[in-house]
Amino acid sequence: MDAYRVAEGTGLDLRTIDPGEKTAFADLKKSSSLNVLASYRRRLADLQRLLWADGSRSLLFVLQAMDTGGKDGTIRKVFTGVNPQGVDVRGFGVPSERELDHDYLWRVHTQAPPRGRIGIFNRSHYEDVLVVRVLDLVPEEQWRRRYGHIRDFERMLIDEGTVIVKVMLHISKEEQARRLRSRLDDPAKSYKFNPSDLDSRSRWDEYMAAYEEAISETTTVDAPWFVVPSDRKWYRNLVISKILIETLEGLDLTYPEPEHDLSAIVIE
Repeated sequence: MDAYRVAEGTGLDLRTIDPGEKTAFADLKKSSSLNVLASYRRRLADLQRLLWADGSRSLLFVLQAMDTGGKDGTIRKVFTGVNPQGVDVRGFGVPSERELDHDYLWRVHTQAPPRGRIGIFNRSHYEDVLVVRVLDLVPEEQWRRRYGHIRDFERMLIDEGTVIVKVMLHISKEEQARRLRSRLDDPAKSYKFNPSDLDSRSRWDEYMAAYEEAISETTTVDAPWFVVPSDRKWYRNLVISKILIETLEGLDLTYPEPEHDLSAIVIE
């Protein structure tokens, strides 16, 4: 999955990444991907149970995308089968008045996952260098210094035992149009449609520039960004599942020894 990892210190040009490519699973089609995804789900469930039992680390999964990018679908498809008691999903919309009375990271820090758990951020602190930038909600000097704040914040979480994986779901503007039309045409999806989505779409190039700089400025060896081609939903699900599995497998987690001597216990 290193092909989708953004290296620290390199600039990102999203125009060079094809949102529809499927190189990592080139031999698969949508129909044949389901069995692979099922095996990944089982492995992820096993690793989540091990993370809980080990109790020394936590996993923060940060998920960012344009409107219709597939954040909800990714969470639903990838984490199906994982024990919900060990996973917390947090969404970050427009800040409340109370949240605005604090620093912009306050509401985020309170939701960071404790040891033994997986925390999923559906949107995140990165909204404060994306939406805030594009909509000109704060001066440029203010949002630019936030890159350093974010790097330091994530460094602190890492030092205290949290492993961080950040993913941008990269879709094409054409695919977004198809998904927006499907929301208009399908009564089961139309409730999701918001006219403000069209405002964001009209600023597509501005958002791409904001993503490129934010990712370039905050991807690090220990808190990497992955840009995942997401026009194909099945491919997106496989790639993200594999990234999470490889990350958890690299933590050297172990089941703890029993607190009591079990050798003499007989259950009749």
